[in-house]
Amino acid sequence: MFRYIVRRLLGAVVVVFIVSLVTFFLFQLGPKITGSSPAYLYAGKNPTPEIIAQIEKGLGLDQPLLVQYGQFVKGIVVGREYSDGTVDGVRPCPAPCFGYSFRYQTPVWDLIKDRFPVTASLAVGAAILWLIFGLSVGILSALKKGTITDRVAMIIALAGVSLPVYFTGLVLLYVFVYGPIRFLPPPSYKPLTEDPVAWLQSLILPWVALAFLYAALYARLTRANMLDTMSEDYIRTAVSKGLSRRKVISKHALRAALTPIITIFGLDLGALLGGAILTEKVFSLPGLGYLSIDAIQKQDLPVIMGVTIVAALFIVVANIVVDVLYGVVDPRVRLS
Repeated sequence: MFRYIVRRLLGAVVVVFIVSLVTFFLFQLGPKITGSSPAYLYAGKNPTPEIIAQIEKGLGLDQPLLVQYGQFVKGIVVGREYSDGTVDGVRPCPAPCFGYSFRYQTPVWDLIKDRFPVTASLAVGAAILWLIFGLSVGILSALKKGTITDRVAMIIALAGVSLPVYFTGLVLLYVFVYGPIRFLPPPSYKPLTEDPVAWLQSLILPWVALAFLYAALYARLTRANMLDTMSEDYIRTAVSKGLSRRKVISKHALRAALTPIITIFGLDLGALLGGAILTEKVFSLPGLGYLSIDAIQKQDLPVIMGVTIVAALFIVVANIVVDVLYGVVDPRVRLS
C-alpha cells in the first residue's frame, strides 16, 4: 500500500509541474502572440515605450521565458519581489507566491486564501446534499425498477441533468427571495465565524441549485451501477445461499456499485473547489469562480494564472485521494 501511494504522489508531482509549465507559458505567450505585452495592462492609458520598458524590466518580462518560469517557481517556494517599474513600486510577495496583482494591489495567494472559504463552503455543502439525495434516489430507483417510483425518479433526474445552474438558480431566487414565498434575504455572503445564521441563509439556495444538477447525475449513475451489479453471478449465489435481501444489497451489491462513484465524486469535488463559476456568479458569492470572472474582465493575468494552477492542484489532489480510496476498497488496484 505504501509503494502504491508513493507512486501516485510522484505521478501527481509530475502532473502539477506540467500543468504549471503549460499554464505559465500560455499566459506569457498569449499577449505576445496578439502583438502586445502584459506590461500594457499595468501602464495606464497611452503609455510611452520607455514606460513599457521599465515595467517589463520590473516584472522580469524582458528575460527569457525559461528564466521567468524559474523565477515563478522560486516565488512559490521561497517568495519574491515584484516591481511595476517605478521607484516606490516594489511589492513583496511571500511564499507561496503565485504572482502579484497590481489591479488589486495584493499578492495572488492572498486573494485565493480570502476567496477559498466561500468556494469550499459552497462545494462541500452541495456535495453532502447531492450524495445523500443522489445515491438514495438511485438505489431506490434500482430496487423499484419498472415501477412508478422508478419512472418519476428518472424523470426528475433527467430534468436535473438538463437544466443548467443559471436557470435553476434564477428560479430559486425568484421563488424564495424576490417572488411569492420570499422567506430568505437577498444573497449576501457572511463568514461562518461572524454570523452562522446569515452564512447558512446565504448558502441554502446555492447548495440546492448546485446539488440538484449533481444529484440527478449521481442518481442515474447509481441506478445503472446497481442494476448491473444485481445481475452478477456472485449476487445470485449470495441469494441462493439464503442471505437476506438487505445483507445482499448492503454488503455486496452496494459496495461494488458505489466503487465507480468514488472516482466521479473526487473529480467533481476537486473541480468545484477550483471555483463553481456559474453558481457563484448567479448568487453573487465572492469565491474563486467569481474572482476568476472579475480577473478576466479586468485582464488581470496573474490572478487568472494563479487560480488556474490552484484549481488544477485541487483536481490532482482529489485524484490522489480517489486512487488511495480505490486501493482501500479494492486491493487488486494496488497491484496495477
